[in-house]
Amino acid sequence: MTPRSVKDIALALKTTEGGGVQIRRAFPTSRLEDLDPFLLFDHLGPLQFAPGEATGMPDHPHRGFETISYLLEGSLQHRDSFGHVGLLEPGDVQWMTAGSGLVHSEMPGPDLVQNGGRLQGFQIWVNLPKTRKMSAPHYQELKAAQIPVATSADGLSVARVVAGESNGVTGAVKTQTPVLYVHFTLQPGAEISQTIPSTQNAMAYIASGEARIEGRKAPEGTLAIFATDGDTVRIANQSTAPADVLVLAGEPIREPVARYGPFVMNTRDEIVQAFEDFRAGRMGQIEA
Repeated sequence: MTPRSVKDIALALKTTEGGGVQIRRAFPTSRLEDLDPFLLFDHLGPLQFAPGEATGMPDHPHRGFETISYLLEGSLQHRDSFGHVGLLEPGDVQWMTAGSGLVHSEMPGPDLVQNGGRLQGFQIWVNLPKTRKMSAPHYQELKAAQIPVATSADGLSVARVVAGESNGVTGAVKTQTPVLYVHFTLQPGAEISQTIPSTQNAMAYIASGEARIEGRKAPEGTLAIFATDGDTVRIANQSTAPADVLVLAGEPIREPVARYGPFVMNTRDEIVQAFEDFRAGRMGQIEA
């Protein structure tokens, strides 16, 4: 196995989305537009809400890609224009294939609204190839207990495998193109080695704590981008506190990307058509 070198380590930028929700955005930024096939990487929170204060992402459309919602704390209520309703709780994953288009909302769960509390999670966008951009929308929803877990022999690292394979364990999500999504919890002294084909783009986001990646320090809220010069990424925790690291990789689609707001297609004309379809109500609307 050949370890990959690190091309860059960048701090996620603080911004707001939806109804004023504070996030840390690893990309797109002026420093990094995307990492094919990944289009967006947002770290939501952690936020502390008082009773009645919690806010989220009101009705908005999507077309041409997939959204991955992964919750660490709190709860999020999902609704869409096809009548789907779901509640995400800590450790749950929703992998939504927007495909030909739908209207979607992500709002705090009833308990979080009424009683307040902490909210933290991630949303990641994954592109779809041209042949699948207009496929029928569908969901894969996993409760925390349904996500396979791999523990290292020394017990110092635990991997929650959402998609792909880690330490002999295969994730439950079926992806449209090859994608790896693993949440590692590393105790002090832990070292992990994750196999990733050299053809795939790969990154690691430090959700909490501090990691050491190929000799470079990566503190909380930073994204490490790996070069494609090997087939393994190595991450260690040399600090005195646990660290949480999300490792993602994917086979590049290598197609033209036309994106505007909530739509990601291959041409400008397709973006214009997406807006026309949305305004004409062809993506439906969420019933009150």
